[in-house]
Amino acid sequence: MQFAGGWLFDHVMAGWEVTVAVVDPEDVRPIRILGATTVDLESALSSPRGPIPESIAMSVDLYEKDSRIREGMLDALEGGLTRFALWGENLPSGIDREFGPLQHRLSVAARAFKAHALAAASAPSDALGATETFRSGGSRSVRGLASVG
Repeated sequence: MQFAGGWLFDHVMAGWEVTVAVVDPEDVRPIRILGATTVDLESALSSPRGPIPESIAMSVDLYEKDSRIREGMLDALEGGLTRFALWGENLPSGIDREFGPLQHRLSVAARAFKAHALAAASAPSDALGATETFRSGGSRSVRGLASVG
């Protein structure tokens, strides 16, 4: 799910600790409804490197807007320690071959929480479906998400 400005987050809810780095930390209520903690994206990008996350998900728009994010993701892909999931249209041509389709089936509870989070963000929930589609790349499998195709 993407709210204004895009998100970068250490992902997968099912029993994992999820941290969302937000572009605009003004209203993080929608993220908290989903059970995640938040950090300011700028602070996260400027701080010394900490532990390498197992999985990161982000919008293609955010990837394209910030060279630090692009460089970090390309370094992480090369190192093979992190799995990435991207959502959005038209992956950049430099990485499109490394990312395959991935679909995550939402439980009934997840759809209910997501509907509340979308409402808190004043975002339309009419397109809320039973699955979410991403493009995935990197060396590890993302627990809780299954490849399609």
